Amino acid sequence: MEDLRRRILKSIQREALIEGEETLLVGVSGGPDSVCLLHILCQLKETLGVVLHVVHLNHMLRGAASHADARYVSQLAQRLGLAATVEERDVLAYQKEHRLSLEEAARVVRYDFFAEVATSLGARRIALGHTADDQVETILMHLVRGSGLAGLRGMQAITLWRSCQSGASVLVVRPLLEVTREETEEYCRAYDLEPRTDFSNYALDHTRNRFRYELVPLLQSYNPNIGAALMRTARAAADDLSFLEEQLSLVWDRVVREQPNGLLLDTKAVDSLHPALRRHLLRRVLQGLLGDLADIESIHIEKMMEALSKPAGKRLFLPKGLVFYIGYNTCVVTKGAFDTCPFPPLEGENRINLPGETILPGWRVKATITPHLPQDARGGGFSTYLDLDEAGTNLLVRGRRAGDRFQPLGMEQPKKLQDFMVDAKIPRAWRDRVPLVCSPEGILWVVGWRIAEQVRVRDNTKQVLLLEFERI
Repeated sequence: MEDLRRRILKSIQREALIEGEETLLVGVSGGPDSVCLLHILCQLKETLGVVLHVVHLNHMLRGAASHADARYVSQLAQRLGLAATVEERDVLAYQKEHRLSLEEAARVVRYDFFAEVATSLGARRIALGHTADDQVETILMHLVRGSGLAGLRGMQAITLWRSCQSGASVLVVRPLLEVTREETEEYCRAYDLEPRTDFSNYALDHTRNRFRYELVPLLQSYNPNIGAALMRTARAAADDLSFLEEQLSLVWDRVVREQPNGLLLDTKAVDSLHPALRRHLLRRVLQGLLGDLADIESIHIEKMMEALSKPAGKRLFLPKGLVFYIGYNTCVVTKGAFDTCPFPPLEGENRINLPGETILPGWRVKATITPHLPQDARGGGFSTYLDLDEAGTNLLVRGRRAGDRFQPLGMEQPKKLQDFMVDAKIPRAWRDRVPLVCSPEGILWVVGWRIAEQVRVRDNTKQVLLLEFERI
């Protein structure tokens, strides 16, 4: 038992799990893992320089047994001379209201309770009794669910929980991640602590229990040391993720901008990243908005990766009400509606100064006349080159009108502007805002997409008109 205490103290010090705390919360369910943790921390509290405060939540799921657990924890805290906060929450009601699985609802309610108690007491951290066995089960559950590299890392020794309900937060520390369930049970027997037994932990209708009693024993028949192998995988995954996090911190500010109800990403900057870093960026964006990645699987990240190459206007619906909008040169992850159109509202007709600069609502238009096409000329997007003699000098900018027709570059016949916009996959909500450069003869340029065939620069072009649109 003395060796177990030394190992746990060493783990706490190595991972800096408890530093400069005045009050440390200890979550105690009444089972052997949390009871073992509380008893050991009680013996280490002077060494660690902390005041312990026990917290227990009655989930109201097991009737009299739940109330008996609460009484046991209260009495244990009293016997150890510790203050305790013991409360109850209606998890079933929360589950129905938020349409979650029972396990997820219990987890959210429990951690929100921890965060609220921490805020009320001025505490920053809560210690929980997750063991190496819990870690192995968690890694396997993540692997089967498809949660990617972050899932293979499993639970971390220290994480931040922020309540979506109240905004309260608490650091969750796990000093027992290298201790087995068998060791905690042996410790409790040695000190006659008589922890409670939660018989729902044996029910195979709970996902974790099926992993614990069916999958893990099966894997042990292939590799008796499967637990140690998975823990090595978790440590390697944690190192890889740490490296990705360092790299991401170097590019975050040039790729991501905060919006009132979401995060805006520069599409070109995202595309320039290595796929591994791109995935990590998207995962961090979701975590930043949700607070955790409980419902995020690798398939969601992969769908976001695919959506980045889709035309503007694409929407991808993600867990917990998030939406991924693909814009013209940006994309945004938000919890509400978002206007991804890169164009401001466009009204009336606006004449273009040739040459010179024209200020329109939301736009600056620059017109430059040159005798020939520059060797490094690169049109496209919001700039283009036109044959000035064909275009003429009487140019204006307007929005679309009913009956507009247009002969796109490379086509032999005109077509309806509406049909062109549909074929070009211009989102319906954008079409009235797309600027059209027109002459008395018709549409010369659908800004952002294509010029008209008749104004393309040819070998015999005598004067070239460069038009550049810039958002202001």
